[in-house]
Amino acid sequence: MSFMSASSPHTRQVQNTSNVMQWVILATIPGFLALSYFFGWGTLINLMIASATALASEAFVLRLRKRPIMHYLCDCSALVTAVLLALALPPYAPWWIIVVGTVTSIILAKQLYGGLGLNPFNPAMVGYVVLLISFPVEMTRWINPVTLSADGQLPSLWESLVAVFSNSSAVDAYTGATPLDLFKNYDGTLAEQIVSQEPLLNNAMLAGVGWEWVNLAFLAGGLVLLQKKIFTWHAPVSMLVALTIMSALFYDGGSSNSGGSPLLHLLSGGTMLGAFFIITDPVSSAVSTKGRIIYGAGIGILIYVIRVWGNYPDAVAFAVLLMNFAAPFIDYYTLPRTYGHSKAERATRKRD
Repeated sequence: MSFMSASSPHTRQVQNTSNVMQWVILATIPGFLALSYFFGWGTLINLMIASATALASEAFVLRLRKRPIMHYLCDCSALVTAVLLALALPPYAPWWIIVVGTVTSIILAKQLYGGLGLNPFNPAMVGYVVLLISFPVEMTRWINPVTLSADGQLPSLWESLVAVFSNSSAVDAYTGATPLDLFKNYDGTLAEQIVSQEPLLNNAMLAGVGWEWVNLAFLAGGLVLLQKKIFTWHAPVSMLVALTIMSALFYDGGSSNSGGSPLLHLLSGGTMLGAFFIITDPVSSAVSTKGRIIYGAGIGILIYVIRVWGNYPDAVAFAVLLMNFAAPFIDYYTLPRTYGHSKAERATRKRD
């Protein structure tokens, strides 16, 4: 009897690019549903516009590069970029904002470097930062949660479409600040006074009405990806631990100068979306185990520093891009131990 011999590594299941990307998209559904419940139809419109623009942009560049279009579109990487950007954008943003951000993400941040696997920066975060710097007014106009609206309703689907495609002020009456905005604008005010004065924080001591549920929903989706072994726990956990430690160290419980409680930072803004769907990008993040821990911790520290002492209340995108810069450096000095050696080879060691 003859046996087939095969060299290692041996895989027990197929985990191709398309399969991974599809699981990432599916895992965002809880967060999408929470956003839609509290903030209305805007997130769905964002997704539709961003997805169509991403596929068209990817196909256009692939045609210019004379690459097989359907082969690359079917890996779903363009769709993942579109979904992550759409979820990060404010609902009811003008349609051209979504188009500009998506084109920037696909063409400039991805295809310009050669496509999937060659981009040094997270494409969705590049598009987000370009929009935030270029159009700060449109990018900071978040709608109030449905539970805080006067009649308990948000704009209808038709009103939402009119607001997005005509750039009308139909939804202006529904807009307000985010919890992180409130703590940043109430400089020097007692935290208890902010909570008592602002309906967005009243009766929601964790992180603000709606926002805590949105973040918990993204956390649930992220845990599904962890269970499916789409990524390892090292970067998300180290980011959340670092953010918790920073916010606990500087939080005095009294003044808004402290930047808010650890729960506010963990369950508000784009924290959980960033932890489980952004920093886990295998292309632009560190790849070694020790490197992922350092990479995630650096992002957590930068998020707190920019949120509290910088100009932007939510800083996930800036923190991710800054650590994308550092990822090759981190990997260079965190080489894993080679099998058969007692310790890891130092990156600075001269080779014969």
